[in-house]
Amino acid sequence: MRMRRLRSGLRGWGGVGAMAVVCVLALAFVLVLPATRSHGGPPPAAGGAGAAQGVQARAGDCDDGDVQNRSLAPADADGPAVERIRKRGSLVVGVDQNSYGWGYRNPNSTSDDLDGFDIALARRIAQDLLGSPTKVTFRAIPTNEREHAVESGRVDLVVRTMTITCKRLEKVAFSAPYFLTGQQVLAPRTSPITGYNASLAGKKVCSATGSTAYDHLSADRKSGALPASTDISTTVPNQLDCLVRLQLGDVDAVVTDGALAASQAAQDPAVELKGGTFTKEYYGVAMRRGADDLVRQVNRSLEDYRKDGGWKAAYDHWLSATLGKDSESATPPAPAYR
Repeated sequence: MRMRRLRSGLRGWGGVGAMAVVCVLALAFVLVLPATRSHGGPPPAAGGAGAAQGVQARAGDCDDGDVQNRSLAPADADGPAVERIRKRGSLVVGVDQNSYGWGYRNPNSTSDDLDGFDIALARRIAQDLLGSPTKVTFRAIPTNEREHAVESGRVDLVVRTMTITCKRLEKVAFSAPYFLTGQQVLAPRTSPITGYNASLAGKKVCSATGSTAYDHLSADRKSGALPASTDISTTVPNQLDCLVRLQLGDVDAVVTDGALAASQAAQDPAVELKGGTFTKEYYGVAMRRGADDLVRQVNRSLEDYRKDGGWKAAYDHWLSATLGKDSESATPPAPAYR
C-alpha cells in the first residue's frame, strides 16, 4: 500500500523504489553511463607535463564562507586538459543517478537518459567545449568518491551537488559557484524534531560519508553546538541511502544540503524539512588541480549559462517545484573572481 501511494504521488519514486536504486548503485557505481555510446574510456590524467599550476587556497588563508570567490577568471584559453578532451571527442563527467531533480533516471520516461539540473549543466559544458550536448559520457559516482574520481583521472569533471570547501580545494580545483544552498534537517512529519537544535538530543542522525553535512555534525557535537547525545555514527556512501534508512526507521533524521533534502521530501510525503538551513554553501564543478585551462573554460560556460537564461530555465524546469520560484536558491550566485 505504501509503495503504491508513493508511486502515484511521486512519479514512480517511493521508499522501496529508492532502496532498490541504491542497492543497484552500491554494486555498480563505477558503471559507465554513456550518453554518447561511441566514446568513453578513462580520460588521461589532466595535470600532465606542461600543465599550469593554479593557485589553491590553503587552510591558513581560506574560509568556507568566501572560498567560492577564488575561482580563476573566465577566459577562452586552450591548454593541455582541454585539448585532451577535444581529441578524445567526449567529456567524461561524474554525476549522480538517483537524486531526484539533480541527476536521476526518470521512471516515467521512455528514454534511458539521465535527467536533472546537474545533468543539464554537464550537457551545456559539453556543448561549449565540443559543439554538442550529446558528446558526454556520464559515470555514476557515489558521494564519498567524488574527489578521488577527479584526482585519479577517472573523470574530467564532477557535476554532482558538490560543495566548494577549503578542505576540498586541497585535492581538487573548483569552478565558480553555480548554486547556493545550505545544510538542513529532514525527518518524519510526526517527529518532535524541529530543526538543527536541541531537539536532536538522543536522536540518531544519518549523513553521507565525506559530506559537508557530516563535517558540520562532527564539529558541532565536539564544540557543544549540537547535543553530545546526538548519535551521528550512521554514515552511508550515497546521501539518498539516508532517506532509505529514515524510511526503514533505522535513523531519526537526515542532515544534508537543503536542495537535496527538498527533493527527498518530494519523493516521500511522510517526511519534511525541519527548520531552515543552518549554513550557506555553494556548489561548484570539480576538476583536477593544475587543469587551469579547463577551469577557465568551465567558468566561461557558467558565465554564459547565467547570462543567456539557460541556468534559470533549468532551475524552473527541475527545481522550482521543490525549492520554490522565490527562494534564495532561485538566483544563480554571482562570482567574484580573484
